[in-house]
Amino acid sequence: MDDWQELRRECLECRGCGLAETRIHVVFGDGCQTAEVLFVGEGPGQSEDEQGVPFVGKAGQLLDDMLEMIGLNRTKVYIGNTVKCRPPRNRDPLNVEMAACRGWLDRQIELLHPKILVCLGRIAAKELIKEDFRITAEHGKWFVRDGMQMMALYHPSALLRDPMKRPETFEDLKGLQAKIRELCPNTKI
Repeated sequence: MDDWQELRRECLECRGCGLAETRIHVVFGDGCQTAEVLFVGEGPGQSEDEQGVPFVGKAGQLLDDMLEMIGLNRTKVYIGNTVKCRPPRNRDPLNVEMAACRGWLDRQIELLHPKILVCLGRIAAKELIKEDFRITAEHGKWFVRDGMQMMALYHPSALLRDPMKRPETFEDLKGLQAKIRELCPNTKI
């Protein structure tokens, strides 16, 4: 599979788990298809389900602000989720749902071949970095998986609920900015 349009078409038709029954839209992903930096959240919320685009609600507005702080925007990165359909009442995705969607995310990663993958929140970090990931202790720390530099930030929703975490996140963003400058010559920031 080397074609974004074909992958998107197949994903939009997915009926691999029960989330297909309650979704409005599949939220495939958004951004630059040649990006060196990939952001992965846990799953779409209500606004994302309604619009079919990741991170467009209040958390998405905060994510845009976070990107802007380090000279990025959605035209320079790619944004996706561990699951492509909204879990009811925005609950955490179930393991079976993440397993059903993992192939879509893996194929997006394969097509993108990012140098840096940033997990937005604990759930994405546990799925992609390591099963016992502890967001409060390990946010901002770098890991290497499959040749990619990986790190996790607090999810923007968590920052909306607890603004006291924002200074730590700003430090993590500065670390991300430095890593992008080091590894991503095509990402001008």
